[in-house]
Amino acid sequence: MKKRIKILNIIALMLFVTTASIHAQKKNEPINDSNTPLHLLKPDYNVPYRVLTKEDIKVDIDRILHYLESCTPTKVVDKRDGKVIENYKKIDENSQLERGTFRLASYEWGVTYSAMLSAAQITGDQAYYKYVTDRFSFLSKVAPYFNKLLKDGKAIDSQMKQILAPHALDDAGAVCASMIKLQQNDKSLDLSALINNYMDFIVNKEYRLSDGTFARTRPQYNTVWLDDMFMGIPPVVQFSNMADGEKDKYLSEAVKQVLQFSQRMWVPEKNLFRHGWVEGMKQHPAFFWGRANGWALLTMCEVLDVLPENYPHRGEIMELFRKHVAGLAALQSGEGLWHQLLDRNDSYLETSATAIYVYCIAHAINKGWIDAMAYGPVAHLGWNAISTKIDSKGHISGICVGTGMAYDPAFYYYRPVNEYAAHGYGPVIWAGAEMINLVNNQHPKMNDSAVMYYQNEQKTTEPIFHVTDK
Repeated sequence: MKKRIKILNIIALMLFVTTASIHAQKKNEPINDSNTPLHLLKPDYNVPYRVLTKEDIKVDIDRILHYLESCTPTKVVDKRDGKVIENYKKIDENSQLERGTFRLASYEWGVTYSAMLSAAQITGDQAYYKYVTDRFSFLSKVAPYFNKLLKDGKAIDSQMKQILAPHALDDAGAVCASMIKLQQNDKSLDLSALINNYMDFIVNKEYRLSDGTFARTRPQYNTVWLDDMFMGIPPVVQFSNMADGEKDKYLSEAVKQVLQFSQRMWVPEKNLFRHGWVEGMKQHPAFFWGRANGWALLTMCEVLDVLPENYPHRGEIMELFRKHVAGLAALQSGEGLWHQLLDRNDSYLETSATAIYVYCIAHAINKGWIDAMAYGPVAHLGWNAISTKIDSKGHISGICVGTGMAYDPAFYYYRPVNEYAAHGYGPVIWAGAEMINLVNNQHPKMNDSAVMYYQNEQKTTEPIFHVTDK
């Protein structure tokens, strides 16, 4: 009865605000403090400002899953006539993976596979798990036949060549990390040949600086890309769980890489990472590209998830992660999204970076690494904004396409956005799944018109005050 009375009181107050406003307008009076309780006026938000439910979030990510199911086939076809090859023993130089909207073994899809596995674990919906197992099972079955062609010196499908003969971390790291995660949870699948092939490239063949830091020879000789934190480190730290007797070898390598990247790329006065660093440059202009900072934050999440609590330098990485979260939270736009260049508000708002931040912040809260009261609303606002970028078909808009590294702002400002840029799909699913976990573990509630996070359910319909409030 008391709850009903409170609800009726709120409705009555809302009606009073509306009636007072209408009355003032009829008398040709401006709405002011004397005739209207101004603090109760409804804000004109551009994105939803609401308390999320796990059901709302699940609907959003399900649309993406259904779309991806329809446009990422698992078939081998004859490229001359498009006929499906059912018997894999007949795979030859004219065979290729059927082309869908997205590639099955790109690094962007490695992110998507990891996201799907997380979504399956959090929601209990095995459709996400099936998406991953179907595709990895398919790739593992056809790989030996394409590999034989490759060893015989014959040309093979470009997507399969990327798997079997990687030439960059982009070809190997993210997919390898997701395969390791699946292999650890499903012993019925044997992905070891593909995983070992990837790891051989990452550990033994990838280009490095003299101190072992992952590097590239473009656009300048001995360039370190922030992106390569994510392309190289997560598979190394994940492989520690498969490396019998060599666990510490891979853990220590992952830690070493994080610290060596941060020594070159971290800008402490901004609490952000620069995108690129070139050996031999005396000055390093810093461009804080959104998605690259996302890759760095996500890498630290992956490493912290695996490192034992007392492992050397874990505390140092945790402190770096927390500073990074603080730096990013300070730059979130009022729309809930983050900018393409994080500290330049006239650069466009971008979806994939926002999704990575939302995942990492929500995940860190769920793990107890950062404060839910401080950062829950940041993730909450971010997801509300992301949800507006998912259309009824499951397409995602506002995604920056693949991006190199540059030392001028125009390069970043004018990178195109495209709904078929694969970089956004995995991060959005990952963010949505972790937000479901967050609202399950915490208790977001509107309090005096603002979204707040509470450890315990707040049942009152009145503004909430605690004894510590002054």
